[in-house]
Amino acid sequence: MLSAVIFDFDGIIVDTEPLHYRSFQTILEPLGLGYPWDEYVSRYMGFDDRDAFAEAFHAAGKALAPAELDELIQRKAQVFQQVISGGVTPYPGVTELIRGLAGSLPLALCSGALLSDITPILSQFSLENSFSIIVTADDVAASKPDPASYVLAVTRLQSRFPAQGIVPSHCLAIEDTPAGIASAQGAGIPVLAVTNSYPAPDLHAADRVVASLEGLDRDRLAELFNP
Repeated sequence: MLSAVIFDFDGIIVDTEPLHYRSFQTILEPLGLGYPWDEYVSRYMGFDDRDAFAEAFHAAGKALAPAELDELIQRKAQVFQQVISGGVTPYPGVTELIRGLAGSLPLALCSGALLSDITPILSQFSLENSFSIIVTADDVAASKPDPASYVLAVTRLQSRFPAQGIVPSHCLAIEDTPAGIASAQGAGIPVLAVTNSYPAPDLHAADRVVASLEGLDRDRLAELFNP
């Protein structure tokens, strides 16, 4: 039985990756650490801000002090808020799926983004009350593909819904990146991958791969899901 659904955010609910990329470059290019979009996709996508900045400095052979990292994260968050203020567009079918599931299944959000990046966008889509649990980069020390965020999401779901008998193998993660798939599966959670950010061959490790969330509902997810 499918007992809970855990959604990724970037690349599943909204296409914020180009917006994150633009925000990173605004900060990094003046430091001589900018990089092209294809490198972002191949190397940085799936990282939280902390690990993305750390990797950019590591790739350039430069040291990064903890205080400097904190400042970079804060500056990038400010830039990102400016970028999204003009409005963003959800992926086809995702808001309908979330609204259809909310109230009938426990829903969680598990993202490498900051909570401050997420809540304004959920509000734009009127989804701010749809998720019982939200786990973000603010809550864990390691970003995807580390399983920590998904482990925490399941732990919080279990605490919030003790009578539901929630276990990782009866949850479903909806992801769009190899790092996200590895993170969820590392926590023992089956994965439905969507080809929003990567082609299907790159998502082969997922339990199922679909081209879109359009037309999916609880019954269809149950058909796709075989714990």
